[in-house]
Amino acid sequence: MDPLPNPSPLATRLRNTLVRYQGIADGEWRVAKKTKDVTVWRKPSEEFSGYLYKAQGVVEDVTNRIVDHIRPGPYRLDWDSLMTSMDILETFEENCCVMRYTTAGQLWNIIAPREFVDFSYTTSYEAGLLTCGISLDYGEVRPNFVRGFNHPCGWFCVPLKDCPNHSLLTGYIQTELRGMLPQSAVDTAMSSTLANFYSDLKKALKS
Repeated sequence: MDPLPNPSPLATRLRNTLVRYQGIADGEWRVAKKTKDVTVWRKPSEEFSGYLYKAQGVVEDVTNRIVDHIRPGPYRLDWDSLMTSMDILETFEENCCVMRYTTAGQLWNIIAPREFVDFSYTTSYEAGLLTCGISLDYGEVRPNFVRGFNHPCGWFCVPLKDCPNHSLLTGYIQTELRGMLPQSAVDTAMSSTLANFYSDLKKALKS
């Protein structure tokens, strides 16, 4: 088990990585799923043998409220159907924390429940916000869970210029679920999970 990292350099590195993902040319992405709420693309990850996913859609609400629903805090557990528990293990200054959370089984439990311990950081980006995270090797793995690992991931939320009460929400997700899993099952689950994330989030913001 590693000690907790110094939050400031980790936050800077994480932000720079996500901003670099924002600059990846459109031609490098392949569409993985498209719904009325969101388009999901993917490309091979530079971090591990799976994919980096990009999800993008317009959400009818102001940036701050959307990000409050996504980042670690009381809202997330209420609406995110995949997340089954969340604990803040450590809080740092400047919108940084370490959280442990668990996810439900997926695809008729082909993918068993997972546990993650993530460093999370929220900061300003252009006229909006970026909330991002990366997994840490920290704390004991609880029984009945496989410990997954999130490589650098995050959500950019920026108000639309001509309609500031709507926001463009762009996510970059690259999750290594670990355990003995067929890669095709992981890929199916990831695209569907991201599509469901947008529809669940929109319902929560309207309620």
